Amino acid sequence: MRYFLKLSYNGTPFHGWQIQPNASSVQQTIEEALSTILRAPVSITGAGRTDTGVNAKVMYAHFDLPQEADDKRLHDTRRFLLSINRLCGPSINIEEIFKVHDEAHARFDASLRTYKYFVSFCKSPFLDGISWHSPSLLDKDKMNEAARLLLSTKDFTSFAKLHTDVKTNICDLSHAEWSDWDSPFLPEKGLVFTVSADRFLRNMVRALVGTLVEVGRGKITVEDFKRIIDARDRCSAGTSMPPQALFLWDIKYPYID
Repeated sequence: MRYFLKLSYNGTPFHGWQIQPNASSVQQTIEEALSTILRAPVSITGAGRTDTGVNAKVMYAHFDLPQEADDKRLHDTRRFLLSINRLCGPSINIEEIFKVHDEAHARFDASLRTYKYFVSFCKSPFLDGISWHSPSLLDKDKMNEAARLLLSTKDFTSFAKLHTDVKTNICDLSHAEWSDWDSPFLPEKGLVFTVSADRFLRNMVRALVGTLVEVGRGKITVEDFKRIIDARDRCSAGTSMPPQALFLWDIKYPYID
């Protein structure tokens, strides 16, 4: 029997989503909590693999209930959620658990993923850890002019982390836009970059933002940005932005409203 978990997390205390030796991860924390509650070893598969320090407003994962598991503990959903959230600690919130068909897959069935990157122009102790403070204003119109080029781009090699095991750098972006961000903790509006695609490459969003910020600062032109895309060379693009301001914002599935 297969179950989906809907969850969110603050990525600051973790070395990313994926289990790795000698480091705390979101996946490991949830697996240990599930195994404790169900009294059997449980492994989970996430919709994606966020990097160290990256947050998720929405993440999905699936797991198969082991035959030897104490399934009675899943009958009372409210009690189960209280138990697993207590074990996972304050940085992870399991919001929902629900049954799915046996072939449902949290990673491969996701049809759309959306990320947001938050930028502030005023220092605020209340936004430390969830936004990037830009020391200077950015030209939103120029950044959006450059971002629109991404919608007709297929090969994102220039923004992909080098030496990974992916077979293709082709992605289908359906939305890429900078908009105003109005926070009660800021005396003036910041900016948020929203990008949606069927899939993302490792470190891709942070590299995109870093290169678009160079456009916003006037260090490169929109034409330069186009040449960077066409170069298909990570060394030609801008720096990777700090992870704390990046959020996996939403994930869509054909069978989940």
